[in-house]
Amino acid sequence: MSIAAPVSPPPLRDGDRLTSNEFLRRWEAMPDLKHAELIDGIVYMPSPVSLSHGDFHNPLCGWLHIYTSSTPGCRAGAEATWVMGKRDVPQPDIALRILPASGGQSRVEGEYAAGAPELVVEVATSSRSRDLGIKLKLYERMGVREYLVAVTRKEKFIWNVLTPGGYQVLEPDADGISRSPFFPGLWLDTAALWHFDLARMNGVLQQGLSSREHAAFVARLAEQKG
Repeated sequence: MSIAAPVSPPPLRDGDRLTSNEFLRRWEAMPDLKHAELIDGIVYMPSPVSLSHGDFHNPLCGWLHIYTSSTPGCRAGAEATWVMGKRDVPQPDIALRILPASGGQSRVEGEYAAGAPELVVEVATSSRSRDLGIKLKLYERMGVREYLVAVTRKEKFIWNVLTPGGYQVLEPDADGISRSPFFPGLWLDTAALWHFDLARMNGVLQQGLSSREHAAFVARLAEQKG
């Protein structure tokens, strides 16, 4: 008696229309594929990653790593898959979340993060139209509290903050520093970012981490966990 060979799912293709479950089923059968997204039920495949994207991705990862190292209850991750709904599985460049045990709004389902992180960073080079279009609408709809977009070719940093009326752009304070309203102490000198002045960029962040607002935030997270 012959035994039928198992049938592998079809490969992911750019433009496919799939559910989240089918998208993940096909992707899990393609272990060499490192980046793909499902937005509004449509598959988006990776494009080549430019040098500019990599140059700015690294300091922004470091910025959030320093923040989380001083903020127990928060965790940052790069290029992780998020299951946000039946038709949406984005892969943000960087995400910052409050852990569920500390009162965060996201959760973990199997191997994947689910729901929405509190903060997302996208480095917009070749993906600019998607990052400022359908992904902005998705993150707004899903309740991402702050959505930061580094538009590398224009050296423009867009810091969107969720309000009852949707995203509003946060402007830097008079001293040129952008200060997160949801994550106290998360301060960014965007001029230092564009000039790769990491010492100045990290120095400004350390000022934020030394603020009374950050200390109070850490205490609140600990109280939630307790």
